[in-house]
Amino acid sequence: MEDKTKAQSGHSNGHSASTGELIIGNNGGIQSQKRAHGMFNPLPKRLYSLPEAAHYMGRTLWSMRELIWKGSIPIVREGKRIFVDIADMDAYVGKHKTTYL
Repeated sequence: MEDKTKAQSGHSNGHSASTGELIIGNNGGIQSQKRAHGMFNPLPKRLYSLPEAAHYMGRTLWSMRELIWKGSIPIVREGKRIFVDIADMDAYVGKHKTTYL
């Protein structure tokens, strides 16, 4: 019972000490499930789908598409799928960064 309370408050690693089962509390979710099944990838993601890229950039999906259509951000095509490189998104932000004096 103590482990479940800790898992829900975020103070445990998400595993029950007595049974070894995964306990998913408020902070558990998909990442905990992936770790439990050995599918967790500690490397950061490089290519993002359009919805993920829009979320990363803090834009709507359509505004992200407009950046691509204008040629402001290049894409990576894999068949019909379109991805955006995180380095290109970071370069776009760096290029358009300004300060007010």
